[in-house]
Amino acid sequence: MRINNSKVKNTIISVYFILIVLAIVFATIFKLFSDLTSNPTVTFVIISIGFALLFFLVHFISKYFEYDSDGLKVVVTNKGLLLSDSFNYREHLLEFDKGDLYAYKFRNFIVFKTLTFYLNDSRGKKKKETFNVTLVPRKKRRYIRQSLSKMIKMNKNSQ
Repeated sequence: MRINNSKVKNTIISVYFILIVLAIVFATIFKLFSDLTSNPTVTFVIISIGFALLFFLVHFISKYFEYDSDGLKVVVTNKGLLLSDSFNYREHLLEFDKGDLYAYKFRNFIVFKTLTFYLNDSRGKKKKETFNVTLVPRKKRRYIRQSLSKMIKMNKNSQ
């Protein structure tokens, strides 16, 4: 089963565009924020920090996710949506045998969702890998859950 969230890239680009437009709008109507403080420098710093926080929150959350369980191995990839073709600085790749998986867990934070794989290492040690699945739709997360549950069930029956 192959699952990815490639359709979300256009949405994230739109969100970045909206953030940039908002920054320009805030810069042009700077006078309206003079009611917050009498010092325009403080107002500018507050607006700049707010914009930077929003920008980095979107940057942190926006990741491409791909899950491929066809064949004998499972391949899971997380990478950045913007500039990921040129630079793979945010890529996180995991490839493991289906028999190595002994558990998984989806965690849902307020604005962030993760998928954690618990694997048996080749030396018998336990390993934990976490992936960002925030932008993966609920229906696709359900398919991933079904696939992983099936693998765990097969692993327990084979032992």
